[in-house]
Amino acid sequence: MTDQDLHAGLIGAQGSRRDLNTPVLVIDRPALERNIARMAAFAAEKGAKLRPHAKTHKSVDIAKLQIAAGAVGLCCAKIGEAEILADGGVTTGLLITSPVVSAPAIARLVALNGRTTDLMTVVDHPANVAALGAAANAAGKALRVIIDLDPGIHRTGVASPEAAVALMQAIKAQPSLIYAGLQCYCGMQQHIEGFADRKANLEDRGAYIRSVIDALTAAGGPPPIVSGSGTGSHRIDAELGIFTEFQVGSYVFMDGQYLVCDIAGDGADQSPYEAALLIDARVVSANTPGMVTVDAGFKALSTDAEPPTVLGGAPDGSRYFFMGDEHGAVLPPSGTTPPSLGERVILGAPHCDPTVNLYDTYHVVDGDTLVALWPVSARGRSR
Repeated sequence: MTDQDLHAGLIGAQGSRRDLNTPVLVIDRPALERNIARMAAFAAEKGAKLRPHAKTHKSVDIAKLQIAAGAVGLCCAKIGEAEILADGGVTTGLLITSPVVSAPAIARLVALNGRTTDLMTVVDHPANVAALGAAANAAGKALRVIIDLDPGIHRTGVASPEAAVALMQAIKAQPSLIYAGLQCYCGMQQHIEGFADRKANLEDRGAYIRSVIDALTAAGGPPPIVSGSGTGSHRIDAELGIFTEFQVGSYVFMDGQYLVCDIAGDGADQSPYEAALLIDARVVSANTPGMVTVDAGFKALSTDAEPPTVLGGAPDGSRYFFMGDEHGAVLPPSGTTPPSLGERVILGAPHCDPTVNLYDTYHVVDGDTLVALWPVSARGRSR
């Protein structure tokens, strides 16, 4: 049965969250909306544009909330995500942040360009520039491209100011390509927990990005857009003044990896953004003293980070441990009583992006009431 079959009848019923079939992916809608509003207000105050990253939520519904709050468009990790957003009516300001290289993918890209406005994609190699230029020329519509700059992790991007200038010149030599700017996402710095250490790292990377901008400008190609930043760095990046737009993603949900970081550096104990993405599980076995087993394991939660935190349904200080594909153990502190058989346990997402990709549907709640079912629209669209 689908989530619609199981749960559509619970929408609007008071306390219906407790009747959901678990494990289930839950969004706290008021928290989500507060996160979106806070980031939009921050960017507006700092004079930066928002182009949030859809790879986090993979959701047409959330993308539309972000645009309604002032976002100029959405970033997409892969062309498949961009296609899904366009199918859902998000057709302006999409930026594909990974190179589109193969012939079949380029054909999809120019087709998407034909039915959207101001679509952009990144490039980091002159051969890719030539292929995109030929395809855009054959399709009869110019394509906007952004130079991808390697921040030092050697994943994608040009690796020097000289390479950036050469690529800019190659773009300008293609009559059907439009040089739109520069992208640099400092992913390694996002999760540095201490604010001072993160700031020092970002200042170092900022100096490098400025050197590339200066080289492009001196060569006659000042980048119209400088796109980058992220949830962990946006407060610092706003003060550095490098980026014209922020590619923030995880702020909408705030997973365990970001909640342990001092985002604002203001000495506050809490993040300026709230945990809005939750996984509801249920106790399915309670035969061992001092622990219970819940119905959420490897198939319900990402495993590339620390295990999920226990946010509700068990005594404070309870810990979760993976117990296989379908199960997890919840261990309450010594001297406390674990939850009983059939009771709900609320878990926080360890890493939101891959956790979201395990589910078909968001179960949107307000308090303890299910208020909507939103599809994870771009689930599995990794090509």
